[in-house]
Amino acid sequence: VNDNAPELVVSSFSSPLPEDTVPGTVVALFAVRDRDSGANGKISCALEGQLSFSLRPAYKNYYELVTVSALDREETARYILSVTAVDAGTPPLTGSQTFTVDISDANDNAPVFNQTSYTMYVRENNVATVLVGAVSAADADVGLNAKVTYSLAPAQAAERPRCSCISVNSENGHVFVLRPLDYERLRQTEVTVSASDAGSPPLRANVTVRLLVLDENDNAPLVLYPAPDSSPAPSELVPVSAEAGYLITKVVAVDADSGQNSWLSYHLLRATEPGLFTVGAQSGEVRLRRPVTDRDPVKQKLLVLVRDNGKPPLSATAALSALLLKDFSDVSLPRSSPATEDEAGSLTTYLIVSLVIVSLLFLASSAAFGARKVCGRKEPKAGPALYGADNSPSGAADAAAAGTLPRAYCYEISLTTGSGNSEFKFLKPILPGLPPQPCGPGEEQHFPCVPGSTEDVAPDHPGTLSAGHFNAL
Repeated sequence: VNDNAPELVVSSFSSPLPEDTVPGTVVALFAVRDRDSGANGKISCALEGQLSFSLRPAYKNYYELVTVSALDREETARYILSVTAVDAGTPPLTGSQTFTVDISDANDNAPVFNQTSYTMYVRENNVATVLVGAVSAADADVGLNAKVTYSLAPAQAAERPRCSCISVNSENGHVFVLRPLDYERLRQTEVTVSASDAGSPPLRANVTVRLLVLDENDNAPLVLYPAPDSSPAPSELVPVSAEAGYLITKVVAVDADSGQNSWLSYHLLRATEPGLFTVGAQSGEVRLRRPVTDRDPVKQKLLVLVRDNGKPPLSATAALSALLLKDFSDVSLPRSSPATEDEAGSLTTYLIVSLVIVSLLFLASSAAFGARKVCGRKEPKAGPALYGADNSPSGAADAAAAGTLPRAYCYEISLTTGSGNSEFKFLKPILPGLPPQPCGPGEEQHFPCVPGSTEDVAPDHPGTLSAGHFNAL
């Protein structure tokens, strides 16, 4: 009589089961038995509602509980398996056995960041080691396989070197900027942050962190025209016939900042005649507000203020000057100031005095040089008188033969202002009453003689004059 239900006797059972277990792994081995006989002792086994496990007959009444697919702890961490044995009696009796299979973790999941990329912001001129944000990654594993640490990934060979101004905390993923940044030099930078678990082997994931530097209004406007270092300020020529709206010049300026910090506005700060000029607030164009009148000064000075739109605003100034002229062909700049006129007059006086001194020194040197030449000649020695005691001309002939001149003759130097050359001449003799005597050939020469004689006296004595020279004079 079918009065005994089937029984399941477990021989072996493995739990927990690693999630990386390959399909076909035996989880449990058990035997079934029924003490009835005949059809009442014939048993069939079944595993209910499972796709990852199955029963496989082993030997006679032994069965194996095996895996048929890959296991995933992150999907199902525990399986409850129920094996039912049914005999063939009438009515049939059943027996069951429950297997609880825990799945152990394997490091099969890399860390996953909660964002595909990160964008962080920092204002320029920041303090050192300022916190700008944090990255976060999670690991689906458990235990050491889920412990995540952060680090900066090294730059690839094809990439530009990463900025050394960024650091990340290895434990919590906080991102710091280590030093002050300048927007005008570095506007943005990117680094790669790596998250790694503690499994064996470790798995890792990377994410890009983009750091944007926000601009501060730390640059004043820079005036390009007129050049700030030009002194004096450039003068613009304005015809007196110009009408209102006439363009005189344009102030050009730039700002190294960006956004509203670089929006420039122009204002007329000061002018010789403020009502005569107007400045475009956005363009920087300097124009006439009204026509020029005779009461307006010829030289006009303007000071234009250039201001940015930052908070607080920074500014710079541009100095201009304008000349109101009737005719551009006669551009005569008015005197700038009394100090300049005095300086020019003093310079002219110095030049005139220097010229006079140089001229006087030249004339004095010329006179001294001429006097030295005249006085340097040796005075002729005293000799026999040209005329004897009886005033006869024989004495003169003897003196000429001796190569001397009487003291009655002297030299005279005359410096002419026209040619600048020196002329030497002999004065007339002291005894002008004696008539000139002819100089006959072969006769002893007498002095004075008739002009035309060419015979020399005492040619062997240097420094003496011949009778011909006297005659020529």
